[in-house]
Amino acid sequence: MARIRLVHWKAAEAAALLDALRGGGHSVEYDEKVNSTDFRAFRQSPPDAFVIDLSRMPSHGREVAIYFRGQKAMRQVPILFVDGEPEKVAGIQKVLPDAVYTTSARVRSALREALKNRPASPVVPMQMMERYATRTVAQKLGIAAGTVAAVIDPPRNYAAVIGELPEGAVLEENPAAACAVTLWFVHGAQLPAVRKLAARTKLWILWRKGGVVTQHVVRESAAAVGLVDYKICALHEGWSGMLFAVKKA
Repeated sequence: MARIRLVHWKAAEAAALLDALRGGGHSVEYDEKVNSTDFRAFRQSPPDAFVIDLSRMPSHGREVAIYFRGQKAMRQVPILFVDGEPEKVAGIQKVLPDAVYTTSARVRSALREALKNRPASPVVPMQMMERYATRTVAQKLGIAAGTVAAVIDPPRNYAAVIGELPEGAVLEENPAAACAVTLWFVHGAQLPAVRKLAARTKLWILWRKGGVVTQHVVRESAAAVGLVDYKICALHEGWSGMLFAVKKA
């Protein structure tokens, strides 16, 4: 009997996958949220395999897998990705080509094979901080050359927060029409209802570190109006941001 750790971002939807894995005779550990305490436990006592669902929040699943591969104690542990949109899966395959990619219907057989054939020389991608260390804030935000980016409720020093822009890119404060990228600086505990805006632009919600607004507050408040985050980054020593989209039905 193998010890399996399932990573799935929605407990209500994880039941079928849990049943399939346990039905294969495995001991399966699961918690909807994966945190730093879990990571420490994994390093001290790695499971026999990680199964990561990609049907929700695939970027989170990718980063969790990259973290696992970056730890010596977990490097030989097989990683199985389950389901997900084809284009998202293809992007992750470029980063982790020796992981196993399967569907929930075939997860049992895929897991059996993965446990027999662990990667001999696992690919170890750069960790998030290494990948982003040399990128400008504009690059992190997806502001390319010629981009018009909307800036809503900015602080006085917002130009310093965003830094140098690529050629032809401009920032427009509180524009009347939607722009390709929107940077919404939030200063209080309540977020505006920005669902309609997220459907028309690449929406970043930015908050000041150490203030009343935290990552949890931003995520929960945005979720309340039908948004889901799919990227997070540190923009500046004083600001962080998350990228949001309208949650699919």
